[in-house]
Amino acid sequence: MSNIERFDVGPRLSEMAVHNGVVYLAGQVPDDATQDIKGQTAQVLGMVDRLLARVGSDKTKILRAQLYIKDLADLAGMNEAWDAWVPAGHTPPRATVQAHLAKPEWKIEVVVTAAV
Repeated sequence: MSNIERFDVGPRLSEMAVHNGVVYLAGQVPDDATQDIKGQTAQVLGMVDRLLARVGSDKTKILRAQLYIKDLADLAGMNEAWDAWVPAGHTPPRATVQAHLAKPEWKIEVVVTAAV
């Protein structure tokens, strides 16, 4: 039987779980929602970096990224922050979807699955 290791377990969700050499992150949202899409995206990608580092992984090992964006008019700014962050030669499979997010001030939420 394989173990599941959960991190930052709360009553509603865990920030991440590791199972069979794969890390699954919860949706990451900005702490400072007063920033524009580039600022919010950079914050969230930094959170992804920090979470992956906690389990010995990094952005070169991302297996899949799902990006939820509030307004497609912000797509260019989001892509600018993404392109500055993602390492050349390690661009993961990615989906970007327009979505209503849990808080109206959030412009982006990112979900990542990565190898450990």
